[in-house]
Amino acid sequence: MISAAARRRRSGRQAAWNVLGIAVLVVMVFPVYWMVSTAFKPDNEINSSTPTWFPTDATLSHFREAIAGVDHPFFWNAVENTLIIVGITVALSMVLAFLAAVALAKYRFTGRKLFVVLMIGIQMLPQTGLVIPLYVVLRNYGLTKNEYVLFGVILTYMTFVLPFSVWTLRGFLLGIPRDLEEAAMVDGSSRLGAFVRILLPLVAPGLVATSVFAFVTSWNEYIFANVLLLDQSKQTVTVWLSYFTGTSRHTDWGALMAASTVIAVPVMLFFLLVQRKMRFGLTAGAVKG
Repeated sequence: MISAAARRRRSGRQAAWNVLGIAVLVVMVFPVYWMVSTAFKPDNEINSSTPTWFPTDATLSHFREAIAGVDHPFFWNAVENTLIIVGITVALSMVLAFLAAVALAKYRFTGRKLFVVLMIGIQMLPQTGLVIPLYVVLRNYGLTKNEYVLFGVILTYMTFVLPFSVWTLRGFLLGIPRDLEEAAMVDGSSRLGAFVRILLPLVAPGLVATSVFAFVTSWNEYIFANVLLLDQSKQTVTVWLSYFTGTSRHTDWGALMAASTVIAVPVMLFFLLVQRKMRFGLTAGAVKG
């Protein structure tokens, strides 16, 4: 039986961990809150030397200025380009990564371990170190030309999205017992039928969680897009957003925060759409039947 002193110590430790968790949450959420609140503040509150925690006279003028494109045009072009690039990158990465992960997790072949090591090695390379080699390769194949540049960006994004996706999905597939597929085939199902009816539904939460990583990584990428997309009508939202910055005296902080808020909305919507699948994926392997 637990004594009263032990219960008090346990409650104290639990309270301390709760306080620490709340403090970490506040530190992580505060920049997002400051960005959103600044987007609604008038210029006099933004430029005031005394911080204003809540907008006392909320305005939508910064959003109109950011979206209307008077000083920073091509907003809708940037949104369209980003959706095309991110959508194709995520779709291709999930298909190719899933097939590669199945091969690595379920089959044995020569060079399998070397392939896994190479994927880890690619993740260790800094992205800035790949800018020049990738640009040279894309230029040699004509993928830096204006009409093909979006396809070149998609291939570039897949160089760092695909290895991590394969590695993550491989971990999910290794957690699925081979006996489930064998039992389905014993009951009369073909290998393809067992794959579709047994393996695919079980790995669906892993596909969702991996697609979130691929979506956020591709949506927020800036370095490669800034190097490859020279035409403003072909640029992504992150490159378009960079045109709001300048010297400290010329940066329009209200429009910058409003544009940042608008750009963050698709990521939040995508996460809200898939959060139930992600939550299931975190607990899918907790109970074995």
